Amino acid sequence: MPVAIITGASKGLGRALAEGLAARGWDLVLDARGADALKEAAEAVAGRGRGRVEALAGDVTDAGHRSALVAAARGLGGVDLLVNNASALGAEPLVRLAELPVAGLRRALEVNVVAALGLVQQALPLLRESPAGAVVTVSSDAAAEAYETWGGYGASKSALDQLAAVLGAEEPGLRVWAVDPGDMATDLYAAAVPDDDDPRPAPSGVVPAFLRLLDERPASGRYAAPALVEGR
Repeated sequence: MPVAIITGASKGLGRALAEGLAARGWDLVLDARGADALKEAAEAVAGRGRGRVEALAGDVTDAGHRSALVAAARGLGGVDLLVNNASALGAEPLVRLAELPVAGLRRALEVNVVAALGLVQQALPLLRESPAGAVVTVSSDAAAEAYETWGGYGASKSALDQLAAVLGAEEPGLRVWAVDPGDMATDLYAAAVPDDDDPRPAPSGVVPAFLRLLDERPASGRYAAPALVEGR
């Protein structure tokens, strides 16, 4: 069966995507910082399918942890899909750029950009060996639009989009998709804007967009999940 590495998989979109792939029989390597939450998620994901599930708690900014994720995937047979989903906001709640701690911006860049590239680099040999190797980077509309208080996070996602675009050009044998999932009810959003009580869709609602990419394998590029779900 195909093998996927998913970072930030203990909750939100990462967990929902893991459940969707498990239902299709994928073998999975799941990452998150919180060991207890990751263990609970991995057990739930494993119950969705017949595939094997490896859960490795750790911080993606740690090169040793990234190596362990790739080694676990190699033990399952390789890497067919890498999903860089782990994200850091830079400040919780979000603040205007005039107040954004430089250390917070540095953390967002380390998690959202530097660690994502580091994991891609370590997984590339296995991805190239796969008959259908793919990389998904989870983007945001804040990468392309100027929203007040979203500057640091948006800048990191914009940088991630550019890395994905260049990787797609440099690795024509792979598919590299940057995906903007749209609004979702996640802990990340709640931490970013805690006073926003407007209802938002569950992450599971955008999983079909990611599965469509895997099924149809369109050209590398940036995609909006709502449009993919609606068939556009």
